[in-house]
Amino acid sequence: MRDNPSPATFLNDDSLRRNLRGLAVGITLFVVLGTVAAVWANPLFVRMTPVGPWEFVATVLTAFLGGVTAAMWVPQCNLRASGTGGLASFLGIACPTCNKVLMLVFGGPALLAWFDPLRPWLATAGLVIMGTAALTTWRRFRAVRTGNRKVQGLRGLDRGDVK
Repeated sequence: MRDNPSPATFLNDDSLRRNLRGLAVGITLFVVLGTVAAVWANPLFVRMTPVGPWEFVATVLTAFLGGVTAAMWVPQCNLRASGTGGLASFLGIACPTCNKVLMLVFGGPALLAWFDPLRPWLATAGLVIMGTAALTTWRRFRAVRTGNRKVQGLRGLDRGDVK
């Protein structure tokens, strides 16, 4: 027989709220990123270059890592790394000729000759940065949940800022 947990246990456990937040962020990122980058045909944005299969996979992974990071976020976490990775991933997924800023900086022929071949690598770098941010967030989340005062960082440094 299972022992009945007290109502205070359910009030202190916010896992349902965290999971719903992560799911909402992941779905929103997937829909917005895929629509703006025109990974699928939509009436809002038209893509000038064909979509490769890696772009859909990168869109899914970006949304997944963003949702995981949002679900485990605690006040001791810094979201700059995840945001930087998301931006790099977006630039890697998006159509290079549709991006007006890139078009102004590089020009059309240079953009297709120099930037377009680097897009898969940029998306991969963004996913690695987001994965690192998700791992760091998970470590800090776990430390807060277990009550540890120090969090081992990715570089092996102890961080005493977790309360």
